[in-house]
Amino acid sequence: MTSDVVAQLAPSGTLRAAINMSNFLLVTSKTVDGLPVGVSASVAKAIADKLGVKLQLLPYKTPGEISDDAGTGKWDIGNIGAEPQRAMKMDFTAAYAEIQSTYMVPPGSPIKTIADVDKAGNRISVSGRSAYGLWLENNIKHATLMPTEGLDGSFNQFVEQKLEVLAGLRPRLVEDVEKMPGARILDGQFSAVQQAVGCNKGNAAAAKFLTEYIEELKRTGFIGELIEKFGVTGRLSVAPLT
Repeated sequence: MTSDVVAQLAPSGTLRAAINMSNFLLVTSKTVDGLPVGVSASVAKAIADKLGVKLQLLPYKTPGEISDDAGTGKWDIGNIGAEPQRAMKMDFTAAYAEIQSTYMVPPGSPIKTIADVDKAGNRISVSGRSAYGLWLENNIKHATLMPTEGLDGSFNQFVEQKLEVLAGLRPRLVEDVEKMPGARILDGQFSAVQQAVGCNKGNAAAAKFLTEYIEELKRTGFIGELIEKFGVTGRLSVAPLT
């Protein structure tokens, strides 16, 4: 630990951690004050403890809003999925956890595999600016992406507009498929959302510290213990060591 790291990450003496409240696997509950409880908040606490500073959790409704505030001085670290669009404004660690992203199709759909989705005429409902939504923006070539606000919004749009495909995190789709008898979740995944820790660009010492410390938290089993503690085993997995 060097003074440069603390100065870059917590210049006020408090680490301000932006937490994405919409990820129900990483934020499994809230305190009476509305602060996040779960894997993401616990990772932020571990970082603050390692730095020897206080922690302030900053709840954000969506990951896109965290990315929007990069470089504005509103937060010191942001715990969100690492995607190329966000990496233009933030420096990310390797992932500490992964979540499968896949598709759901309505009853009677001719779509059988993930490879069948990216074809002209297919409309994909997706939560706008989600990590998997950003991945789809970079990779879908023929189908039409229809972003909307939030997980509930993407499901409602899928149902109300009778769209061909709903994109989402597999654990959430397992819940959504129960609401539509006959609907199916496709086997496999189109991506794995890489949950990481980001900091503002230009802070080289901070980025190096975070990268090394996240690897330590994976290697020592800390991340795995958090996944078990918060009851998301089988839905959230520890990312591979880098």
